[in-house]
Amino acid sequence: MLLWSRAGSPRAPHARREADLSAIVLHAEERRFLRAIERAVAANPFSDERAAIDRELAGAHVAPDRALEPALARLRAALHALAARGGATLADFREADRPLLRAAFLFDIFHRFAGRFDDLIRAQTRSADACRVPFAPEALVALAERGFAPHDALRYFAIFYQLRRAFFFIHDALVGRSAAMKSLRLALWNNVFTRDVNLYERHLWNRMEDFSTLLLGETGSGKGAAAAAIGRSGFIPYDERRGAFAESFTASFCAVNLSQFSAALIESELFGHRKGAFTGAVDSHEGVFARCSPHGAIFLDEIGDAAPPIQIKLLKVLQEREFSPVGSHERRRFHGRVIAASHRSLEDLRRQGLFRDDFFYRLCTDVIRVPPLRQRLAEDPAEMDDLLSVLVARILGRPDAELCALVRRTLDRHPGRGYAWPGNVRELEQAVRRILLNGRYDGERPEAAADPQARLLRGLEAGTLSAEALLGAYCALLYRRHGSYEEVARRAGLDRRTVRKYVERARREQDAAPPPR
Repeated sequence: MLLWSRAGSPRAPHARREADLSAIVLHAEERRFLRAIERAVAANPFSDERAAIDRELAGAHVAPDRALEPALARLRAALHALAARGGATLADFREADRPLLRAAFLFDIFHRFAGRFDDLIRAQTRSADACRVPFAPEALVALAERGFAPHDALRYFAIFYQLRRAFFFIHDALVGRSAAMKSLRLALWNNVFTRDVNLYERHLWNRMEDFSTLLLGETGSGKGAAAAAIGRSGFIPYDERRGAFAESFTASFCAVNLSQFSAALIESELFGHRKGAFTGAVDSHEGVFARCSPHGAIFLDEIGDAAPPIQIKLLKVLQEREFSPVGSHERRRFHGRVIAASHRSLEDLRRQGLFRDDFFYRLCTDVIRVPPLRQRLAEDPAEMDDLLSVLVARILGRPDAELCALVRRTLDRHPGRGYAWPGNVRELEQAVRRILLNGRYDGERPEAAADPQARLLRGLEAGTLSAEALLGAYCALLYRRHGSYEEVARRAGLDRRTVRKYVERARREQDAAPPPR
């Protein structure tokens, strides 16, 4: 797991020199090992860099998922040896070495309580109220014994909880071994903690509301799960008086699908309304922006369906962090993060004047693409087994390897391994249920036939594609996957206008195709 380090507070030069004369001096090998710990603390846990550091720390050729225990054993032995020489707290070491010891102490304490944090997270998923944290006094004492000031200890304890939540929701809710899913998990972690966790810990841990996120991907690909992983992983302070964190992460994530509401109702759903604000407003209503906590996030799904007048109001909220309920002049403050998602091409909507450029640029602090299922399976067919394990366990309430194997055999026969899964993971989940009911799933053939990848594969197999048709089908496939003419042009080695011509031709051909019977 990732942690961070921070240099100690500055002191006068003469005081530092006097303290350093009596301080513990690290040996070269100790310093080398602690620097590796510091690098592990700063690395994204889903990165190849972190896997390499874990193997280095383990001191042996071990698999990354088995490297933590030997690494912790080495660290604790090193800390025990330093304590025997009088180095038990940050103040016992030279100023220049304190960042290394800070990282080592935090890494050790974090993992000492990681299992209990996991139990707390699982318990909290079942409660809307913040659960008590019985191990908090013990953890805070452990931090104090290493020389951390009380206010720093409270913040670090809260970040420990945040780290475990982020890992829990990114790792467990977004399964898959494909390169695309590894990249997605990497991007989501960076979205929560930035690519430099030292920067996050020093400056941004309580400033992330200014960083909006745009998730792009096809319907059913998992944008909601990705948004929830971000929204449930924000910083939540620990309240020592209550013996609990300030709120439950289950209440800190508010989601609204903009495509579900009419233009007349969407403003009320977002911003709320006062009694009598319009015909039918018999009571006051709290909108999603009012319900979102200061430590939470709002997920605006299908943002591409928002009409320009709503986009203007949302832009004002993002810029000024204030909103007013319908029928009221009261100005209310919004403190949370905004996460938006769309399965539609925002580039096309902007070109058509349906999506405002200023709103897009305020939303796109971070743009994360959620890969379609067909891409994930093309990169690693074994990802199907990972998904089936999760889906079967979700349906049954427990894992069942035998049933997973049965579903996999059925899917391999019908609709077959070449099926394009136009409905993505959402379709796969319903396919599992249909197999449990009827013993068969044939797939959505009319929709698959319109899929660019399916058309390309059939044309290649039949040998009926001309060079121009082959290039056009490839451009359409890339555009559906990446959603950007510029990206398709870069990958295909074509100019943007040519790519656009091919993609629009493919769209016209699809629109002209006869409807499914």
